[in-house]
Parts: sequence; C-alpha cells; structure tokens
Amino acid sequence: MWARLHPGPGSSTASLADAALEPRPLPSASPPKDPLRRVRRRDALIVAALTVATWVVCAIFNVTEMLRRLTAPYERYQLDEVPTALLVMGLALTWFATRRYNEARREIARRKSAEERLAAVLADNRRLAQQYVELQEAERKALARELHDELGQYLNVIKIDAVRIRDDPRGDLQAVHGRAGAIVDNCDHVHGAVASLIRELRPAGLDDLGLAAALEHCVQAWRTRLPEVALRLSATGDFTALPEDLAVTAYRLVQEALTNVAKHSAAHRVTIHLDRAPWRGPPDDTVTVTVEDDGTGTEPGVAGRGLGLIGMRERVIALRGGLAIETSPGQGFKLTARIPVRTASRPLS
Repeated sequence: MWARLHPGPGSSTASLADAALEPRPLPSASPPKDPLRRVRRRDALIVAALTVATWVVCAIFNVTEMLRRLTAPYERYQLDEVPTALLVMGLALTWFATRRYNEARREIARRKSAEERLAAVLADNRRLAQQYVELQEAERKALARELHDELGQYLNVIKIDAVRIRDDPRGDLQAVHGRAGAIVDNCDHVHGAVASLIRELRPAGLDDLGLAAALEHCVQAWRTRLPEVALRLSATGDFTALPEDLAVTAYRLVQEALTNVAKHSAAHRVTIHLDRAPWRGPPDDTVTVTVEDDGTGTEPGVAGRGLGLIGMRERVIALRGGLAIETSPGQGFKLTARIPVRTASRPLS
C-alpha cells in the first residue's frame, strides 16, 4: 500500500497521475426490465392459476355432474348444451380480442410513425423560420449598407455641387458647367443603384412581361456570374397570365436552384424547362418547373444543402403542388415542381 502511494526512485509522479486519472470500469448492472413484460407475465400467471383453481373446484364438487342432474328435468330446453356454446363463444371472443389487439398495435405503430414524421417536419419548419429571420435581417443589413454607400454618399456629393453652384459669387460658366456635369454623372450612378436594388427586391419584368421573360433575364444575369456553366432555358406554353403567387414561386424556385448550383454542385451544364399544358382541360392546367444539372449530386434524403430546398418545398406545398428531387452521388441533381394553376389565385401579401 505504501509503495503504491509513495513512488520509489525508479517511478514517476506522472505515471501515478495517469493511473489515478485512468477510467475505471463501472460495475456491471443488469439492464432494466421491461414493465410491460412483467405485467404480461403476471397476467399469464393469473390466468393459469384461475384455470387450475377452476379445474380443482370442479373436480372436488363434480360440477358437471351436478349441472347435469339439475338440468335433467329441462331436457327439452337443451340446457346441457349451454357449456359447449359458452366455450365456443369464449374462443370466438378470444379470437376477436386478438384481432382487435393486433389492429390496435398496428394503429399505434402508424401513429408513432406519423408523430415522428410530424416532429421532423416541425423541427425543419422551426429551423426554416429561424433561417428566414436571419436572412431577413441580413437583407435589411445589406440594403442599409447599399443605401448608405451607394446613395447616401452620391447624394451628398450632388448636394455639395449644387450648393457650390448656388453660392458661387463669380458665376464662372465653365465651373458651373463642370459641376452640373458632375451632378448629372452622380444622378446616373444613383439611378443605376436604385434600379439594381429594385431588381434584387422584385424580379425584373415579372409583372409586365411574364414568367418566361423574367426567367430569361434572371438566367442571363447568372450567365455573367457563372461563365463556366452552360445555362439553357426553354419554355412550352403561355406564361403571361399566371397568378402572381405562382409566378413568384416558380421564379424563386429557379433562383434558389441556380444558387445551389453555384454553391454546391460544381456543374458544367444546367437545363431549365418550363411547361404549361392547358389544352388538357382546366383541371389539368399545371405549371411544371424542371431544373437539372450534371454536378456532383448527393445522397437522397441527406440535408446537406441548407434549408433552401425545404423553403422551396413549403412554398410549392402552400400552392397545393408537389416537389420531387432526384439525385445520387456523381449523377447530378434534378428538381421538378408541379403547381396547379387553378389553386394559385391568392394574391401575395
């Protein structure tokens, strides 16, 4: 004991410290027993005990012979057949209870599965709501910075030039002409910055030219951002008279898909196709948006692309549409959204 506590000349305090910090195995404990299993075993024992006790009582008092003697005067009513009928009814009730028990187990399993899916969807919605709040604050911050850097400074310069023109006692025409030209240039820059902000806040041409033209403008802008990616847009059908919420949702779907291509897919070719087939009749008037790339892809069901896909699915489901995703590692990414036109009639707030 003393040798263990006090090291000798050949030992070190570090080894003692390591030995003291080394985790010790916990004493093995038997796993907790299932309470339902204990209850089932108890009930089975009670049934067995009652059966044996009934058999013993019937054997001691000759219950069957007694019943036979008591029912002999009433043979015309066939009372001696009642025990057999009761036995069959008991077996039938046992079969009925077993079937109801199995159905109840299946229903409980279905409800548990539905609760798990609901909990997963609720968690996704909470994360999506949190991301939307963060994105909203980021957009507000970027907008405030843009207004300060692009508009505020140039408006201040315009004001300084205008004040100089007003307060110039000499009235030099050449100086006035130069300052007026600077004001014109600054106004042009402010106009361009305002137009850029408007395009970011609202898709260009969506209200006047329709969905196809707005997406063509969007794809053209993405071609300058992704010069190494071949972007191809095609449209079949008439997209000029779509409800506002459907058009905005389709536009944002393509925009988010191209954002995912730029961030994650490392694709070389992206195909975007719009289709509307109203000739099938009003019930089948559906807009289909398909975005397909030849990028790296991902495992199906793996949440590795942020919450953009969840947000797109929520927007499509809100319009009673459906969103399908086909992907696998090395096989690219395909997104297909189908939105019925007849249900997308509620204006956006």
